[in-house]
Amino acid sequence: MSKNTKQTSSRIGRLASETLQSSSASQVAKSLAASALAREKQTGAKMEDTAARVLASDRYAKDTKELAASVLSQANKQR
Repeated sequence: MSKNTKQTSSRIGRLASETLQSSSASQVAKSLAASALAREKQTGAKMEDTAARVLASDRYAKDTKELAASVLSQANKQR
């Protein structure tokens, strides 16, 4: 897997940490949070697809969409 040179902002890092610790956060939100915190790795195709679906849907919370946007910003631009 390619090394990612982009870094998650401290605000998104805090949001991701809070999401992972929250008992009320959805599994999708927790997956996006974990991916956003995985700074050394480039986002995989499956996670890119999940993040894109979250952004396109109106059923996810604003925080979940922010995590999805962060995950997509780490995506492989060639895919």
